[in-house]
Amino acid sequence: MKFASMTEDRTFLTRGAAVALAAALTMGLAACDKQPGEPTAGQKLDTAVAKTEAAADEAKQKMEAAADDAKVKMEAAAKDASQAAQNAASTAGAALDDTAVTTKVKAAFASDPNLSAVLISVDTKDGVVKLSGPVKTADDAIHAGRLAQAVEGVKSVVNELKPSNG
Repeated sequence: MKFASMTEDRTFLTRGAAVALAAALTMGLAACDKQPGEPTAGQKLDTAVAKTEAAADEAKQKMEAAADDAKVKMEAAAKDASQAAQNAASTAGAALDDTAVTTKVKAAFASDPNLSAVLISVDTKDGVVKLSGPVKTADDAIHAGRLAQAVEGVKSVVNELKPSNG
C-alpha cells in the first residue's frame, strides 16, 4: 500500500505544482498589460477626479472674478449716468435761471416809462446780464444798468446801451 500512497502523493504534488504554475502564469499575464512604474486603474481614476475638481475650481474662480468685474463696471456706469443726469439737471436749471433773470429784467424795463423793453436787448448767461441797443440818453443807459443789477439772480451787468442823442 505504500505504492499507492506514493502515487497519490505524486498526483497531489503534480496537481499542486500545476495550480501554482497556472497562478504564476496568470499573474505573469496580468503583469504583461502593466508597464513597470505605470499607475494602476484606481490611481488613474483618482488622478482624473482630482484634475476635474481642479478644473471646476478654476472655472468657479474665473466666473466669480468675471461677476465681480461686471459688478464694478455696472457700478461705474451707474455712477457716470448719475453724474451726467446731475450735470444735465444743473445745466437745465442754470438755463431756466438765466431765462427767469432775463424775463425779470425785461419786466423792470417795461414798467419804466423812460426805457423800451422792446428796443433793449437782454441776454443772460450764468447770471451775467448783457444789455445792448438804443436808449434816449446816457442817464437812461445808467438807469437801465442799475435796474438790471437790482434783479434777483443777476451777478453782474455788461452795459452796452448806446444813447441816441450822442
